[in-house]
Amino acid sequence: MDAALRAQGLDSDAQSFDEILENLKMRKIYNSDEFAGHCAYVILAGGFSQKTAKKIHEKIMCLLRDVGADFDTLINVFNNKNKINAICKIWKTRDALCDGYYALGTLEDKLKFLQNLPHVGKITANHLARNLGENVVKYDIWIQRLGCAFAGKNLPIDNGNLSDDVKRACDDMFAHLVRETGLPRGYIDVVLWKSCQVKLISMDDYLHKPPVM
Repeated sequence: MDAALRAQGLDSDAQSFDEILENLKMRKIYNSDEFAGHCAYVILAGGFSQKTAKKIHEKIMCLLRDVGADFDTLINVFNNKNKINAICKIWKTRDALCDGYYALGTLEDKLKFLQNLPHVGKITANHLARNLGENVVKYDIWIQRLGCAFAGKNLPIDNGNLSDDVKRACDDMFAHLVRETGLPRGYIDVVLWKSCQVKLISMDDYLHKPPVM
């Protein structure tokens, strides 16, 4: 799947696959503008294709750097009051937020910190943490479905409330793939997610067997 995505030029999320992998192996420390930029991307990405999210994110970041967190200007680029408000709040307090995040010592504390950012929440916090270089999984609906398929179980999936059984199935799948590939689970996550998004993975094909990286 990794090779197929690369061959089609689909090897990216907010960053390229190579950048994601490098950051997971040797985590980069971002400055406050970069930190806020990563926050803005995951906030904007929810409900949109990657291509669309990147275009909007680029425009939003240019305006933030040029005119600051001006709601009236930003809302003309992206007409979603809740998301623009969240991005403005983060941009205005980006120095304190960035310092606060990097002052935390454990992954659990960092995830809790990110979950409390405006318009982020639990699943998006994992996406953000992964983009910041933490070796974590974003348990979105695609990954939940794959985890259940790997387990061969028809477990109830609620994208807003990750159940313990579904999370366990996903974690078992990632543990298997980490053993098979030697790759970080955060990188495996983005490859699987992208493969689902572009329909490289058929859920019927993978119902009773694990994905092959």
